[in-house]
Amino acid sequence: MSVGNDWKARLAERYADVKASLRPGITLVAVSKLRAPEEIKALYDIGHRDFGENYVQELRAKQPLLPNDIRWHFIGHLQRSNVKHIVPFVHLIHGVDSEPLLDEIEKRAAACGRAIDVLLQARIAREETKHGLPPTQVAVVVRAWKPGRWQHIRLVGLMGMASLTNDREAIAKEFGILADLAAQLKGHAPEPECFSVLSMGMSGDLDLAMDAGSTMVRVGTAIFGERG
Repeated sequence: MSVGNDWKARLAERYADVKASLRPGITLVAVSKLRAPEEIKALYDIGHRDFGENYVQELRAKQPLLPNDIRWHFIGHLQRSNVKHIVPFVHLIHGVDSEPLLDEIEKRAAACGRAIDVLLQARIAREETKHGLPPTQVAVVVRAWKPGRWQHIRLVGLMGMASLTNDREAIAKEFGILADLAAQLKGHAPEPECFSVLSMGMSGDLDLAMDAGSTMVRVGTAIFGERG
C-alpha cells in the first residue's frame, strides 16, 4: 500500500494523543497485526520502536522488510512448532502458557545463542476461550524455574487480558488479580529482574490497567486508525 502525507499526519496526531494518555514509565507496544510494512515504517519514522504481532507467518514476512532495530513483541498465542521461526529476532514473547512451550523456547534459543525474554500469560478473564495459565498454575511454573533448567530464557513478568465486557468494575478486578499475583510471586523469582514487566491494558481499558500497575500496554487502532 502507499502511505500518503495526510495519513502520516493523522498517524502522528493519533500517536501523540495515545502517548500523552500514558503515565511515566509505561512501555507502549503498537499492535501492528494486519498492518502493511509501510504503515509500520511510518510510525517507526516518528520514533516508535516497539511493535506487537499476533501471527507468526505475518511477522516472518514483515521482519526482513523493516529496520533491524525494531523491537518485535509476539503477543499472540504461540504454538511450539512456530517457536523456531521467531526466536532468531524476537524481543519479547508475551503469551507463554506452558512448561512444554518454555522447553521449546529454551531449545531454539540455545541453538541460536540467544537469551529470550518472556512473559507468563495468566488467564484472568472469565471467558474460557482466552489463553493462559490459571493463576495458581503460574505459581507452579515460577517455582519450577530451577537454576539450569531454562538457561536461555529470562522471565521478566506477567501478561494478561481482561474479559471483553463493558463492566469496568469487573475489568479492574481482573487486572487487580494479575497485579496481586505478580506481587506474590516476586519472592519466588529466579532472577532479580523477574516481574519488572506487567503487560496488561489495550485501547479501551488503559486507565484501568495503569491504575492496577501495568508497565506495558498494547494499542492498535487508536494509533493506526480503522483499517480501510
